[in-house]
Amino acid sequence: MRTRIISAALLCAATVSVTACQPTEKPKASGVASPTGVEVTGKSAPASNAKGAAEKATVPTFVGMGLQSAQDTAQAAGFYALKSHDSLGRDRNQILDRDWKVCSQNVAAGKTVSTATMLDFGAVKLAETCPTEEQAAPSAAGGKMPDFQGKSMKAARTALDSGTSITVTDASGADRFVLVESNWQVCSQTPAAGAALNGQPVEFTVVKFGESCP
Repeated sequence: MRTRIISAALLCAATVSVTACQPTEKPKASGVASPTGVEVTGKSAPASNAKGAAEKATVPTFVGMGLQSAQDTAQAAGFYALKSHDSLGRDRNQILDRDWKVCSQNVAAGKTVSTATMLDFGAVKLAETCPTEEQAAPSAAGGKMPDFQGKSMKAARTALDSGTSITVTDASGADRFVLVESNWQVCSQTPAAGAALNGQPVEFTVVKFGESCP
């Protein structure tokens, strides 16, 4: 009599109880939520305790670090709510963190705070010098035209209402296209600083940072 060999796969398909043939381990979630509910990348954020209260930790010294290293150090210390900004007030985005260095931190080093605290790093590019004071972005609060001279064109545009009609001209006379506005500084503006803003068009002349206004 011939012996019939039934494979495990066929036996599994034929059995009434399918559950025993399924994997016993469930796939793990790929995303991890920070204590503030914001998804973070890099190292996994620890699960909150049973009572839902955030733990406390001592804030490290971040000034002088590369921005990526500062973020890694913060996460190792238990802080996952992180952001950064341009210390020169040019409103540039920190796209490649390894190309930036930390000039300031909003929470002093050595202070013990909740790990849910947002840590904000002021940064400049590696080849730049940190300012002695943080350069605040201009604001049109109060309905008055700010003084944008010397500020980045991107910061000027951000400060104005999104519906404002804006004309930007190369002040050098070379008629260059102003593509990356954070690389250009304002030389002149119309209306003048202090004028009431009531929806009128705004005009700027600009040159690249490192160039002199005519």
